[in-house]
Amino acid sequence: MKLAFTKMQGAGNDFVVLDGVTQSVELSSVQLKRIADRRRGVGCDQILLLTPPDNPDADFRYAIFNADGSRAGQCGNGARCVGRFLREKRLTRKRELTLLTDGEPLALSIGEDGRVFAGLAAPRFNPAEVPFSAAEEGSQYPIDVQGQSLSIGALSMGNPHAILMVDDCDRAPVHTLGPLLESHERFPDRVNVGFLQIISRTEVKLRVYERGVGETEACGSGACAAAVHGIQLGLLDSEVAVHLPGGKLAVTWEGDGSRVWLGGPTASVFDGTIVLRT
Repeated sequence: MKLAFTKMQGAGNDFVVLDGVTQSVELSSVQLKRIADRRRGVGCDQILLLTPPDNPDADFRYAIFNADGSRAGQCGNGARCVGRFLREKRLTRKRELTLLTDGEPLALSIGEDGRVFAGLAAPRFNPAEVPFSAAEEGSQYPIDVQGQSLSIGALSMGNPHAILMVDDCDRAPVHTLGPLLESHERFPDRVNVGFLQIISRTEVKLRVYERGVGETEACGSGACAAAVHGIQLGLLDSEVAVHLPGGKLAVTWEGDGSRVWLGGPTASVFDGTIVLRT
């Protein structure tokens, strides 16, 4: 099978975007892993597939797959890249779009200057909806990791997130604590782990260990989750600049029940084709 693709990135968070509107795309987990392989395939953090909507109120359906072939529930940076992709490939002329996901629909707003903003669904804090094992809802939860007692935030942005506050993001134990928290028994679907350092009420630093991927240059839904957690704790204002290894993202959240808006850079890297064994 010969498949056309576009390689894209948003703040260093890189994607392979597939047009399932004008070509038929059905991929196994083995084929997905081959595409994502940085030595034997194209290489990416996630694979994004666009297909026609199965709901007349939406413009497209948007599916996300991790580098290990597993399905992801949400990807904010990916959604922004998808907005750029749809315009560049002339699949739409609209500037306000609705994408169907595995969870709640996602809103896209494309500015005249080409900047793309993604409106993720309102965050969910009920532990059962994350999902996370806890007796009751709280702003912080104690959790034991190999005999070490930690305190984390836990919420869903359409995918599960754990947020750990740190004093120094650059020195945070992302590669040791990240995988331990990602696969912790209290997160039955695994979890994305954010290491958050607050600089001021409008600025933070963040590193994210993504489930099924590892540490990435940036994570849009992770940036949203971290900002929401800081706002919920009363430590941040409603508009936050999030500095990640790959660049800066902007997050806005006005409070309970409202969408979380994500903005930042996007770029098309190259177009190509890959031959996959069926």
